[in-house]
Amino acid sequence: MTMIGISEKAQGSQPTLVAWLAGAGIETAMVDPAASADRAPRILHVTEIGLARQNDILIDFADGAPVLRRAKVGRPATIVFGFEDMAFGHALIAELARPRGMPACGEPESARFLGIAARVARSDATVLLLGQTGTGKEGVARFIHAASPRADKPFVAVNCAALPETMLEAMLFGHQKGAFTGAVGTGEGLFRAAEGGTLLLDEISELPLALQAKLLRALQEREVLPVGATAPIAVDVRVIAAGNRDLAAEVEAGRFRADLYWRLNVMPLALKALGERRQDIRAIAAALLLRHTPEQEDLAWPTAEALDRLMTHGWPGNVRELENVLQRAMLMRDGARIEAADLMIDAVSAPVAPRPIAANETAPVAAPAGPETAPIRLADAKRVSQIRAIEEALAATGGHRLRAAQRLGISERTLRYRMADMRAVAA
Repeated sequence: MTMIGISEKAQGSQPTLVAWLAGAGIETAMVDPAASADRAPRILHVTEIGLARQNDILIDFADGAPVLRRAKVGRPATIVFGFEDMAFGHALIAELARPRGMPACGEPESARFLGIAARVARSDATVLLLGQTGTGKEGVARFIHAASPRADKPFVAVNCAALPETMLEAMLFGHQKGAFTGAVGTGEGLFRAAEGGTLLLDEISELPLALQAKLLRALQEREVLPVGATAPIAVDVRVIAAGNRDLAAEVEAGRFRADLYWRLNVMPLALKALGERRQDIRAIAAALLLRHTPEQEDLAWPTAEALDRLMTHGWPGNVRELENVLQRAMLMRDGARIEAADLMIDAVSAPVAPRPIAANETAPVAAPAGPETAPIRLADAKRVSQIRAIEEALAATGGHRLRAAQRLGISERTLRYRMADMRAVAA
């Protein structure tokens, strides 16, 4: 958990901010802005600007167009928003306060996951990161490296699927001059390039079987044998492996060595798909908009309706899809804000989960596919997706509407509107 100070006045202006920050992995402690001596960043009220330092964050609650002014030399960041923009405003504050290198998150479960990753980082244990493509495995690997005693040493990442099989061994372990055609000099290889630091082997399941045996020896003996060399070279490297396939199933199918699997599987960490991390969506959206907005330009805030649409999409492409959608919206929007209509989300990639069948209902029989089958309208698909998300949030919070709204990333008033629409359709 990251700790940040907050003044009593700042907390009074945004009473639910502390709870959101805690869920996002940022603990708060009350501070007196006039008395705090350390130089750690703080969250203060805009009226406390005279006591603020450049790394502080000034906040206020006010209706009207939301405002974010980035920190500049001699001036701290300022963020002001009202009730309708509270969900995204809280996410922005969290990402402004979050230490550099710590992945964005909003789900308490994701914050606990990062806490486990930070504990693992303090050891030298080999880590196996598993998850769908685009879930942020490299970001977690970089976070583990940054939180480890090796943080001041190199972090080297290699995608095993992106390199020609004939070059992989030399790329990983190095080669001697003349070891193969074109080897006009000596190559140190990625293991030695990461000496003292961390080597990320992404898409590890794509490694050829013959090379898996050599990787196993490198991990066990902590030494590599460059192509064309006769004597091994000792290396001190922490290895993090990542993959989007079920490695246990790959072992069962004979495509991955069982001994290497167990050598890599010292500390397995599995990342959920983005569609299963609803609160992370707005946190990551805030981080992406901050990253892609030039310092001299105003940040384009998504409206409450746009944020609702982001939160209810399934994101089969995970963070990469979310980033593409936001970049398109930033380029194609007509106004100062990102509207729901600006979000060009590929409907084909947004499967809608079916509504659970009640005990007294008969499950509908699917009609055979064919030219006579009525097409599903996008408006209907969107409504069903929103209903499912609301039902899940209410069930998870025991029917508490405020907490359900916070979980969905919308205001309680917007939730009341959505529930009224649901009752009208059902009537």
